[in-house]
Amino acid sequence: MKQATFTEVRNHAKQYFDMVEAGESLRVLRNGKPIADIVPISPELPSWKRRTAQPLILDGVSVSRMILEERESSV
Repeated sequence: MKQATFTEVRNHAKQYFDMVEAGESLRVLRNGKPIADIVPISPELPSWKRRTAQPLILDGVSVSRMILEERESSV
């Protein structure tokens, strides 16, 4: 984690926020004591992307297999 004084952050805010946007964390110091951590925000994923996909199975046969078999029989 990079550290910078409050004055440095104030005077070079764009540089420090670009760094945070790129994924690096920043600790802000005032009079040598830490007063804040500026951390990047993790991208919010929709709930459907957070779950692992499970195959859909009907009557013991996967739906994908049923579709493929149906396609083969109609040719």
